Amino acid sequence: MNTTSSKHLPSTTVPIIQIDAFADALFEGNPAAVMPLPHWPADELLQRIAAEKNLSETAFVVAALPEGVEAPEPGCPAYHLRWFTPAIEVDLCGHATLAAASYLLDSVHPDATRVQLWTRSGWLHVDRAGEGGPHGGFTMDLPAVPLAVTDIDPVVTAALGASATEAYAGMDLVYVLEDAATVRELAPDLAVLAGLDTRGVVVTAGGRGSEFDFVCRWFGSRAGVSEDPVTGSAFAQIAPLWAQRSGKAELVGRQLSARGGTVRCRVVDGARVELTGNCIRFSEGVAAVPGLT
Repeated sequence: MNTTSSKHLPSTTVPIIQIDAFADALFEGNPAAVMPLPHWPADELLQRIAAEKNLSETAFVVAALPEGVEAPEPGCPAYHLRWFTPAIEVDLCGHATLAAASYLLDSVHPDATRVQLWTRSGWLHVDRAGEGGPHGGFTMDLPAVPLAVTDIDPVVTAALGASATEAYAGMDLVYVLEDAATVRELAPDLAVLAGLDTRGVVVTAGGRGSEFDFVCRWFGSRAGVSEDPVTGSAFAQIAPLWAQRSGKAELVGRQLSARGGTVRCRVVDGARVELTGNCIRFSEGVAAVPGLT
């Protein structure tokens, strides 16, 4: 579909909701767009919508599951969920999952306590964690992403402007830095990071001397996101690392972006990671989508 032809296609009006995930107040955490659709259009249209929204992620949900896919819990609401940055479709996204689930549980299934989501990473589920506030919100279950030890690349070190003590390869490149202050003060060369053969770069350090067990930041220029405010999929990689080091299954992490966000983590048998956070709805409207009939 090109721009010229889209002018002549009939439009269908669908809801679009913007939600701050992992936020204890408005304008914190990570904003995601959530768009429930009657069915799946062409991938090109989904990518164009995500580029138009220009948030780090747009979450699209459809009630119909793919042929042959059955929900693990009959009777529990189940949806097909996909995530798009302004540039690509991704395999796993935490904050947009939390945002989509908060919309479904609050606005579509107010009597339900759980929603099931079929994704590129298999079945995920999100539960109500309480009545909101700093100890409420929603808890989502993600697969723990394994990390493999890798060499510290001098190109990455120069681009970050800080030395790492360790490096790992997972869904992203993960660099462990000396302390939280170093993570907070980084001003990396995003153009160099965008040229790396990886989805993104996570920098992390222990939270010694603070209320947090660990801190992090995430840079994903290659995925169309210079710096993500709060990255659930990054926590799925680094929470098991910090849990192993601390001997604690439950930890609190903080992403030190300009907006900032707190994520309560629970590592389950080293294979799953439960992430809990609040969601604050910023806006709700409609979008006239061409070609969606």
